[in-house]
Amino acid sequence: MATYIKRGIDVDTKQTIDAGVRKTVEDIITDVRTRGEVAVRELSQKFDNYNPESFRLSQGQIDDLISQVPDDEIAAIQFTLDQVRNFATHQRAALVDIEVETLPGVILGHKNIPINNVGAYIPGGRYPMLASGIMSIATAKVAGVKRVVACTPPKDGLPYPATVATMAMSGADEIYVLGGVQAMVSMALGTEFMDSVDMLVGPGNAFVAEAKRQLFGTVGIDLLAGPTEVLVIADESSDLEIIATDLLGQAEHGPNSPAVLLTTSAELANGIQGEIDRQLETLATAEVAGQAWAEYGQIILAESDAEMVEVADEIASEHVEILTKDPDYFLEHMTNYGSLFLGPETNVSYGDKAIGTNHILPTTKAARYTGGLWVGKYLKTVTYQKATKSASVLVGQNCAKICEMEGFAGHREQALLRIRRYGD
Repeated sequence: MATYIKRGIDVDTKQTIDAGVRKTVEDIITDVRTRGEVAVRELSQKFDNYNPESFRLSQGQIDDLISQVPDDEIAAIQFTLDQVRNFATHQRAALVDIEVETLPGVILGHKNIPINNVGAYIPGGRYPMLASGIMSIATAKVAGVKRVVACTPPKDGLPYPATVATMAMSGADEIYVLGGVQAMVSMALGTEFMDSVDMLVGPGNAFVAEAKRQLFGTVGIDLLAGPTEVLVIADESSDLEIIATDLLGQAEHGPNSPAVLLTTSAELANGIQGEIDRQLETLATAEVAGQAWAEYGQIILAESDAEMVEVADEIASEHVEILTKDPDYFLEHMTNYGSLFLGPETNVSYGDKAIGTNHILPTTKAARYTGGLWVGKYLKTVTYQKATKSASVLVGQNCAKICEMEGFAGHREQALLRIRRYGD
């Protein structure tokens, strides 16, 4: 049985939505719904010290901001953009429309239709999340979304050039420098300066995530993403330096980011704390990463690879690194995860930034029932039916009987009418 050498904060505590966050978001949604742009401007001034003539950037402003980004940074953005587009294009090609004859004269089919309007939120709080712009915007455009509205908060009261460059290069049709709940509500409901969208995507802080939750139904959403998570699965073939580096590399996201080591090696389990302490002495983000590890870090010692699979599937982590002799064993047997990173040659940072898979992934055990954002999330798979006269009679006879058993007289009459019209 697995032994928990270090436990983090109780999962129920971690998943509880703070009542204050919920109430704040409810009030902002009501305020923007009632007062529109006036409320949005007040909120932008209050939270971001930003109240421009227009929240939407003109093409001239976009071009000027792009010109401020050094060439080597543009090249890095373009590299990631190419990788994400390439993988998304292959994923889109795997989603085909179908039409089949299921009975003589009965034609059934489905079509994959892109959502018309998408709103993408690109965070800019502690860190400007450039890659999130690529993950949400470029993937939507590969799916065929006609209009992508992109919002990002200002940084130090001004548009952040690298984020705007990323949004523009990824194909955003409208770019707004607008952050927080006020951005989410503006996209979902529309305001005097922005037409509404049909779906909201992208990560964000607790307030942004709660806004998505409350706005769901009015619009669609990709998923509810909480604090980022990492699970490192390791055996004696791995080493403390790479494990600690990869745990702290994700813990730096925020002070409530869970980081877990699951291992069959007692040496690794007992030695990891010392290596983490050593690395925290020089890590620039040690204040955040150290708090996250102290409060949300876990060390779990398992007896076998099979038990590690069992424990990992129970944790259902957003990111799972496999640092074992046989990484493919976990690819074959694990079922609950956002994204797998197989072997020491890759890592979560690659997935977050540049390798091509999408980094907007399920958290807080949502990997039990959903994957992350991908090209398919932007598509509606809708069905259609056609039938010949003789096939309509055959289906109608069985349909009428089911309707009779259920007591649906009107439904039954629809079937009986076709039998009368098309029967011999």
